[in-house]
Amino acid sequence: MNPDHEADALQPHIEGLSLAPHLDKPLFALPTGSRRKVLMAAALASQATVTLLDQPFMALDRPSIDYLLGVLAEAAQHPHRAWVVADYEAPMGVALARVIELGA
Repeated sequence: MNPDHEADALQPHIEGLSLAPHLDKPLFALPTGSRRKVLMAAALASQATVTLLDQPFMALDRPSIDYLLGVLAEAAQHPHRAWVVADYEAPMGVALARVIELGA
């Protein structure tokens, strides 16, 4: 992927996760929620065939949770990419192909 295409893929996630005010800050200087948003934006923009999101909603604010739910709902419409969401509850409003419940 060329750098211009990578920037184009990343830009909507920067906006959707409200990261624009933090673009000039080093990663270590960001609070936990903002660091998670940076990593989430990278994962969303990666175009990987399979993407694992481990507790993706933890430490996110409500607008970011809503944005991520929207991205996942949209992604569910495209079978060329798989998303594995590991969390304690299935995300609301997202069509899931399968739910695997692990015993305690």
